[in-house]
Amino acid sequence: MNILYISISGNTRAFVKNLAIYAEEQHQLDATNPLITSKEISDNSPFEIENDPFFTFVPTYLEGGNGVDNGDTEILTEAMRDYLEYEDNYKNCLGVVGSGNKNFNYQYCLTAKQYSETFKFPFIADYELRGTKVDCQRVYQALKNLN
Repeated sequence: MNILYISISGNTRAFVKNLAIYAEEQHQLDATNPLITSKEISDNSPFEIENDPFFTFVPTYLEGGNGVDNGDTEILTEAMRDYLEYEDNYKNCLGVVGSGNKNFNYQYCLTAKQYSETFKFPFIADYELRGTKVDCQRVYQALKNLN
């Protein structure tokens, strides 16, 4: 399974790393369980055409406001949006996984929900901050079911 992700504070990077470790453990138990390859997208990433199916992981960073009637403008993660738009890469995306801080209520995972709506791929799962082992298990199963 291929994952494209953007990580601003390191939380998404840490979760994807833990998810890949969990996938390796599952693969060792049963070779039919898929492994995970990942690529971090940043402001400095060269744009490439993605020919293989992938999943997108995005944290939530928004500009001020409450996320309901104002303040739902994406900030800091625009490089991922641009990468998905490049040569219609989004067409190979099987879905998006979002993260954030549940203290932000409606804004929790709002970036992933916006990607889902904009690009017409499913919002698959969420996790808070760096996630937990249980989150890794749950997200891996959800990805595996769609792969």
